[in-house]
This record gives sequence, structure tokens and C-alpha cells, in this order.
Amino acid sequence: MARALQLAAQGKGATAPNPCVGAVLVRDGLIVAEGWHMRHGEPHAEVNCLADAAARGVDPTSCTLYVTLEPCNHFGKTPPCTHAVLAAGIKRVVVGCADPNPRVEGGGADFLRSKGVDVTVGVMEQACKDMIADFAVWQFTPRTYNILKMAATLDGRIASRTCKAAWVSGTQSRAAVHELRTRVDAVVVGGATLRLDNPQLTVRIEGRSIDRQPLAVVVTSLLPEPGSPFTLLTTRPDETIFWTDAANAVSVRAEGLRDKGVRVWELPSIGEKLDLSAGFTMLRQEAGCHTTLCEGGGRLAMSLCRLGLMDEFQYFLAPKILGDEMGIPVFSGEVAESMEQARRLRLAGIAPSGDDLLLTYRPV
Repeated sequence: MARALQLAAQGKGATAPNPCVGAVLVRDGLIVAEGWHMRHGEPHAEVNCLADAAARGVDPTSCTLYVTLEPCNHFGKTPPCTHAVLAAGIKRVVVGCADPNPRVEGGGADFLRSKGVDVTVGVMEQACKDMIADFAVWQFTPRTYNILKMAATLDGRIASRTCKAAWVSGTQSRAAVHELRTRVDAVVVGGATLRLDNPQLTVRIEGRSIDRQPLAVVVTSLLPEPGSPFTLLTTRPDETIFWTDAANAVSVRAEGLRDKGVRVWELPSIGEKLDLSAGFTMLRQEAGCHTTLCEGGGRLAMSLCRLGLMDEFQYFLAPKILGDEMGIPVFSGEVAESMEQARRLRLAGIAPSGDDLLLTYRPV
């Protein structure tokens, strides 16, 4: 199942709005064939695994199929995977987690059992659920799946008190972020990040041609002048979106930005803050986005956490100590008088990233 999860991860960014799924065939304790869902509309993991078995001359009737997600039992863009499993003569199937889709819940496993197949569900279940966390968001909400990425020192600072632009994480972590950008449809930052860092918010990987760049989204109540020399305005205005309040959305600046090809979207307000949930819903429904990468700063990060819009937190921890209480923290904008008010997360992964440490967290 661990290998099937590795395979499933290779489909990230390409299968949406379908889930990422991996499958392996095992005989006598050895993996003899494998496959994963590579792209939306193409064959599912089980079918690709069986095709790999055929290419290797492996008889699937003597194998156990391990698959991260319950095989589908309905007709979509492809035929049901349960039919392919039965046609292959497989007698035992081990499933990571059940399909969360309420229209098909339990269907695949129950159907296979009704045909005499031995089915086990719930092996490495939490990891398999994490693999399809994006799919669950797409199934049950109208918004995008949102990954928060932050890089900080050991004492939790993302910048010095002067906010002077400087790398916090190492080269390997920065390369990992660009790989992460290849899997998303939009990169979201706050207005302060735009003004202080003048970011490109693009994928830049040496030696690789990038066919499609993610949209750039800036959340701000202070729109820039249309003639400002920000990179987003000078090089990719038609790929840039500003989220702002009602007054700014009808301002002269907003109209000037629209004349350049920039999209300025009015978001409703919750008290004095923008309703970011509405923005992520608009991204999905009006711009066709499924996954976003939110790259800060601290107030935007806290807003995502507070509103329940942070589906995954990629936290790059650098082996540095700033030691300045006026340094800029990872999360900010809340008033908390006791530790009981802290928001809890679940550690879902830990891995070295050069000299840094990459911690993956998810909502409890």
C-alpha cells in the first residue's frame, strides 16, 4: 500500500477533479505490476496496473490487488474498475480507504464481495484519505482545495522586522516550492507580499519548459496604480486577479487595472475582513481552478486557518534563529489570551528538504 501511495502521488495536479489513485499487484510477497491514474479522462489506476501486468506477462489471477481507493463501480469517462478486476480473475483486493462520494459509497467493495472477491478495506487508511483530501473538498464544497506554504526560522519568523526581502529556506526547499506550483492552478498572496517582494508567482525550473503558469491572486484592500512597475502588472496582467472590497472594486484604480487585462473581483465582507471562501469558490467556478497554493504572509495564513480554508499546510522549517520578537511571525492577526485558544493541527508528514525540514500538517 505504501508503494501504491507513492504511485498515486505522481498524478497530483493532473487528475483533477478526479482523485489520485495508485495500484499494485502482489504475488508471493513481491510487487509484480503497478499503475496509477495519470490524467483526468484517462484509464484509472487499476486498469493501468492490469495493463502493466499484461506487458510483463504476469497472470493476475494469482495476485492480490492493492489499491489506495475503493475501485469505482459506475460508468463515468471510463468503465467501472470493478468490471476490469473481475474480468482479470483477481480473487483478493486490499483497499486503502472507501470512496467518500455519497453517490457510490461502499459500491465498489460491496459489488466485488457479491461476486466472490475477498475484499479488505482500511489498510493505511489515514494516509490514503490524505491522498484524496483534495477530491473530498471538490465533492463536498464548491471551492478550491487550498495548500498553505510557509517558510520560517526555528523561532517562527518569516522575515526580519525590516521586511527586507531575503530567502529563509534553502535552495532545495525553494526548488520543491516550484515543483509544488506545477501542481496548482493559482498562487495566492497578500497585498503586503506584492508590495514588499514584487513576486512573479510563476513556475521556474531550470531545463524544463512550462506549458501553463498558475494564475496569480493578490488579496488586498490597497490596489496598486495601473502603471506600477510590479512584475505581475508588466509581464502577466491577463493571469493576475485581485481580490478586494466593494469600494475598491469600483474605484478608478480598479478600472485602470481592468483596462490592462487584470481581473479585479469584489469579495463580500465578514465584519472588517474579506470573505475568502467566496474568492476560492469564484476561482473554481469562474476560472476553472481546482487547487491553490497560498504563500502568505502571516495575516493571510491566519485568515485561512480561522475560516477553515487551509486544507494542507506545507511548512518549511529552516535551521536559523532570528531571535527578534519584532520579526514577522508565520501566523498573525489574532488575539489569544490562553493556550486553550490555540488552533490544533494534525502532523501528516515529515521529511528533510536539504538543510531544512518539511512538515506537512492537516486540519484535525
